[in-house]
Parts: sequence; C-alpha cells; structure tokens
Amino acid sequence: DAAAPAASATAAADAPPPEPAFPKLDVRVGKIVEAWPHPDSEKLWCERIDVGEGAPREIASGIRAYYAEPSDLEGRSVLVVCNLKPAKLGGFPSNGMVLCGTSADGSVVEFVEPPAESPPGERVRVDGATMPDPASPNQVKKKKLLETATADLRAADGVATYQGAPLVTNAGPCRLPTIGSGTIS
Repeated sequence: DAAAPAASATAAADAPPPEPAFPKLDVRVGKIVEAWPHPDSEKLWCERIDVGEGAPREIASGIRAYYAEPSDLEGRSVLVVCNLKPAKLGGFPSNGMVLCGTSADGSVVEFVEPPAESPPGERVRVDGATMPDPASPNQVKKKKLLETATADLRAADGVATYQGAPLVTNAGPCRLPTIGSGTIS
C-alpha cells in the first residue's frame, strides 16, 4: 500500500519536536572555595565548590593546562551542572561538572562566568524559556541530556547561549571573559 509510508512520514512530521535538554539540567552558580592539583593527574584540578547546599561539592576539572595555580580558581564564580551521577576522575569522586568555553581555534579554554551579583546556588536558566524541575541524575545519564544540551551551547559575542538564547541569572547574562565565539561544555 503506497499510502502507508506517506502516512508514517506525515505522522513523523506532525510529532512534537523533542524537548530542549538544557532546561532539564540543574545548572547553578557556584563559587570555588578551594582548589588543589590532583595528586595523580597533570590535567586535573580538584575543587570544592559552594553551590548553595550547605557543604561544598567536590568536583574535578580537566583544566590545569589553562589555569596554572590554585589562586587562578579560588574565589571565582562558575556554572556547575549539579544533577549528574557522581563519577571518578583519576580516582577522585567528582560530584558535578564546571562549564567552560573553548575558543573556535581551541587555543583558549575558560570558565563561563555568572554575573558577579549572582549568589551560589542560583539556578541558571535560558532567557525566555520555561524551566521545568531538573531531571534526576539517572534521567540525565539515560537520556544523554548533558551531551544533547552541550551540542547546542555556544559562546556568541562573549555571552553563553543555548540554541541562540542567553543563559541568565536574575542579575543578567552569563559571559566568557575573553572568548567571543566558540563552544561550551
């Protein structure tokens, strides 16, 4: 029956588009309170980051090639993906991921920074988008929400964006200090 393939194609065309992934991530403002070199990896920093939960989270980040000293990290405000399953990086239990931008040519990697007035724990949102409750860590992993979201995260004119819309806190857009355009992950 020639109509059957056409009907299924029409049904696929009428299917709602997939829900955006970033709004399901629990991305919060974090403040790095302590950083130290990973004892067994020249690529990793170990950090304690205040994300508004009472006790700081311990997170490992593969950015030692771009930030040479603990003082380059300590006291900085960053964006942290908080609803990830804990993962061991070089044997260090990491309880989240810090979002960084990479320049188009790959020569610069730097933190995505919230506005200075943004308190630790404030949820980062997509400007103009409805933000549902975050997915569970199991859902993030099973549905590959982080991988799907980072495919659409970009730096545009120094502003962090998702599908072209700025990432914001109540104090304004999140920015990259020196990267005008590039990717974010």
